[in-house]
Amino acid sequence: MVIELNFASDNASGAAPRVLDALVAANSGYAMPYGADEWTRAAEIVLCKLFERECAVFLVPTGTAANALALSAICPPWGAVLGHSEAHVMDSEAGAPEFFTLGARLVRVGGINGRIQPKALRETLKAYPRGVAKQVQASALTISQASESGTVYRAPAIAELADIAHSAGLQVHMDGARIANAVAKLKVPIADITWRAGVDVLSFGGTKNGAPMCEAVVFFDNALAENFLIRRKRGGHTVSKARFLGAQMSAYLQDGYWLELARHANAMAAKLARGLRQVPGVRLPWPVDVNEVFAVLPARADAALKSAGAAYYSWPVKGLSVADRPRKGETFVRLVTSFATRPEDVAAFIEIAGGR
Repeated sequence: MVIELNFASDNASGAAPRVLDALVAANSGYAMPYGADEWTRAAEIVLCKLFERECAVFLVPTGTAANALALSAICPPWGAVLGHSEAHVMDSEAGAPEFFTLGARLVRVGGINGRIQPKALRETLKAYPRGVAKQVQASALTISQASESGTVYRAPAIAELADIAHSAGLQVHMDGARIANAVAKLKVPIADITWRAGVDVLSFGGTKNGAPMCEAVVFFDNALAENFLIRRKRGGHTVSKARFLGAQMSAYLQDGYWLELARHANAMAAKLARGLRQVPGVRLPWPVDVNEVFAVLPARADAALKSAGAAYYSWPVKGLSVADRPRKGETFVRLVTSFATRPEDVAAFIEIAGGR
């Protein structure tokens, strides 16, 4: 049996079987282009049912497009998007939010373990008072669910941040690249951690959890979606053969498949974390919520794993407290599981890390 030791990213896995089958089925025959097809309409309907309300839904092929286009709808060029200092939109999207907003500034907000702290948000907002013509105007708050540290926001925490933002005149965006994993962890309706908690627009992720390439921009306030069809087209993300996006999203959501996939990924991460905690010298700086495990590895374990062909990323230490940071002979890493991760892959990784 071939053991796959790829824990680099949930983007490294392929397509979930039912989603891939749906793509093949959608390939037969003809369909109207640019979203005027039955698969896209089906995806829009099922997303509205999922959120228990009417929403404005727009499918796009990438998470960066979803985030940047969504933010461009709620932040003007002279505005500022506030987000956690380690959020994906801050460091991993090559300035796409700034590009699509035509120049808005990205402003970093502090917080431990990947989550924005209310106090830090209030302090940042004080530094950007409204109406001061010489500086950008705070216009949007973006929240990552799950966070870049693999931690989740519970509904009350989201509501508190949203209340602070709305009181200051900001709209609230959620980067839900791993929202399936967060919902699987929290065991709550997705509406409870989105619009019911004050989120105005969501980037609903599918690619990291089994779709080949499909995300959705979901507006809970339809007024914010005015002209978004044109915005998406102008941004180069209106797919001509859109039935393939609709087919992905429809199959992904059908019969709770998206949560089935996320639960498996989360379970594999929990298994990996339990095993690593038993390896001498390994430290996990915070609890594992979803499908990401952050660990400080001793050099011996790191070398053994890399020699065995294990794939994972060394990770910046800026999110760690001073006490948790790697010491001499240690390295800080991120390990990501997916719907495709097998128990035997996890067991092999733990065994190699333990020197057995």
